[in-house]
Order: sequence, then structure tokens, then C-alpha cells
Amino acid sequence: MAYSVQLYTVREAIEADLPGAVRRLAEIGFTQVEPYKFAERAVEFAAAFAENGLTAPTGHAPLLSSDQDEIFAAAKRLGIGTVIDPYLPAEHWQDAETIRDTAARLNAAAKKGAEYGIRVGYHNHNWELESKVEGTTALEYFASLLDPELILEVDTYWAAQGGVDPVALLERLGERVVAIHIKDGPLNGDRFAQVPAGQGEVDVWGVIGAAKHLEVGVVEFDEYAGDIFEGVAESLRYLEAGAPAAANSGASA
Repeated sequence: MAYSVQLYTVREAIEADLPGAVRRLAEIGFTQVEPYKFAERAVEFAAAFAENGLTAPTGHAPLLSSDQDEIFAAAKRLGIGTVIDPYLPAEHWQDAETIRDTAARLNAAAKKGAEYGIRVGYHNHNWELESKVEGTTALEYFASLLDPELILEVDTYWAAQGGVDPVALLERLGERVVAIHIKDGPLNGDRFAQVPAGQGEVDVWGVIGAAKHLEVGVVEFDEYAGDIFEGVAESLRYLEAGAPAAANSGASA
């Protein structure tokens, strides 16, 4: 699998020097990226991607709070096939009525996206798993309300932080999940303690294996104490090296 990287990870470098930041990611070895808020800087992103031979199969944009036509037009320009709404705060996930409304709005966004030939999805944090609605997690209740063409990008780190087993969650969500965020760290709520893939408490190869319909695995850090480009490079090296023999065989360490 070709791995992608969420550009939010290097947001400070993007703000300081967008072409330079994108070039560094390409030099590290990434061939795919996942831009965020791309409608505002579509021209710059398009030039940087073309210059470095990068593609962007997925992208993050606030579909439920911004001009959807502008977002989808920018996505089409950048070759983004799936636009993912990355964030709705915790208050949106506490009761069935609000979740039903959110699902209806995202279903409507997907219909508009289809006019541009673009698929729509949603990306979770921890609170969609911490909240329980009608006997299940808010995220799974939400998924049950989505039209078949919508997808989920499961952030496996935040799912674990939300108190669920991300492997079991991915198995339950099945074909709805076509993308995951791959990040690692201690599962103690401290996002500033995140580490390169394989160095924390997330079962990285377990979640990759559980996502049976996975199209793209996206490396991401919310925060990182070291040099962020070194961090994503370590993650990519770990992932491209492949699963350890124990993980491949199903044996426990």
C-alpha cells in the first residue's frame, strides 16, 4: 500500500513555506498527501503537488460549515476523489436527534459531491467513541444513518483514546472504512506525547489488517515533540518495512 500523510501534521511548515514543506515530504518518500482546508490555497497546493509528483486521493474540508461548491470545485482541481469532514465538536455527539441531523446534512453533502464526481466521508476524534447512543457508540450509530456511498476515515489513535478497541471497531464498521489515520503514542490523552508509528501503544499492524477495504493509510501527528519531518520519516520507514513476522503470523509478542 502507498501511504499518505496528512498535511495538518506539518501545518507550521506549510504556513511558513508551502512549496518547501511539500517538497520535503516528497523527498522523504511520500507519493500521496492529504491536504486540509485546501479550498483556500488550491492554486498553491496544485502547483506544489504537480512539481513534486504527488497525488491527493483524500482531503479534509469543513463540509458542514463552509461553501460546499467551493470545496468540491477545489477538490476536483486537485484530483481529490474523497472529501472528508474532519471535525465536529463533542456536543454534536451526545444525543440521537443531533446525530440524525448531522447524518442527514452529510448525506445531502454527498449528493452534491456526486455532482462533481467526488465521494464524501467523515473523520472521528475520541468523543464519537466515548459517547454512547441507543446502545452503541455515537460513531457507529452515525454510520448506521449514512447513505451507502458515504465512507469513514477512522482515526485509530483517537478511537483507542475514546475507550474502544480500534481493531474491533474497524471489523464492525467493515466496508464503510476506506481510509485510516495511522498515529501512535501513549493512550493517556496527551497528544503532545505522540510518537512515530510502532513506538507507542496503538496496534498499528492490527488496525491495518482489520481494515479489509482500506484504500489509503494516512500518517498523522497532532503534535510532536521532535522534528516533525523526522517523525513522519520514521513512521514511513516503519510502515514500508512491513509488519513484523509475529504480526504476520498472528503470534503474540
